[in-house]
Amino acid sequence: MTPVSPAASDALARWLETRRALEGTAENTIEAYRGDVAGFLGFMTRHMGEPQGLGALRRIGVADMRAWMADARAEGLTARSLARKLSAVKSFMRWLAEREGIEVTAVLSARAPRFTNKLPRPLAEDAARAMIDHVELQSETPWVAARDAAVVTLLYGCGLRISEALGLKGADSPLPGVLRIRGKGGKERPVPVIGAARDAVAEYVRLCPHVLTPDGPLFLGVRGGPLSPRLIQGAMAKARMQLGLPASATPHAMRHSFATHLLAAGGDLRAIQELLGHASLSTTQAYTAVDTARLMEVYEKAHPRA
Repeated sequence: MTPVSPAASDALARWLETRRALEGTAENTIEAYRGDVAGFLGFMTRHMGEPQGLGALRRIGVADMRAWMADARAEGLTARSLARKLSAVKSFMRWLAEREGIEVTAVLSARAPRFTNKLPRPLAEDAARAMIDHVELQSETPWVAARDAAVVTLLYGCGLRISEALGLKGADSPLPGVLRIRGKGGKERPVPVIGAARDAVAEYVRLCPHVLTPDGPLFLGVRGGPLSPRLIQGAMAKARMQLGLPASATPHAMRHSFATHLLAAGGDLRAIQELLGHASLSTTQAYTAVDTARLMEVYEKAHPRA
């Protein structure tokens, strides 16, 4: 990556620290922002032929923004990814303008490329249940089989992200009726735990040969260390091949399935938003589109005049 001026690097570091400290932005998001903005500053250094100190950032014009976006697309960046990068750059430059008095109209007026939001791809209810059953068959070691089934049951039964499931501690066992889950941005939410999930975790704990400590991870690898999400992804990949399911049948698809099936059963959209830990209702509303799409598919297949 092209080096940028010390002043610009320092400004980027201060902006990221602000996002981390005051807004509770997740660390993965912080790193994504760092890469997006540093890449933008590096391009401007090459494009304008000088290190982009704070003074040089004042001279970024509409043509420069177009050149950056064209370069990104030429490198194969999708419209969705470019829109994300542009959002990060605008946020950084807006913050910089407030503190340094820099004129950033050209940056803020840049339009993101249009793209179609991808709908979540949940599994059918019978496929979700079959996935849990088949994940358990991927290991001949009973406690590993029980562990993998317990994790996937939590993903589907409680709508957890895989990072949230693997973030549970030994002190969380036995699972209570309601878990306090710390999700993205450090936000905490209550999540009811169904009986099947409590039973699956209890069976794993009963069979686990390692000592679970209150402050240590609940789910362990074969050597007693924290369980890697790749192992759950791998077990699900084997199971989906056996079941003839698409590549979209991933751990996150179990969370999608949780939300979609709740909605189809009459669940309140606001309540589902809270259960998933979505900051915006618009994110949760994507599941209504999934439900509508399935309804139309059934209609077209079943209606006598379709």
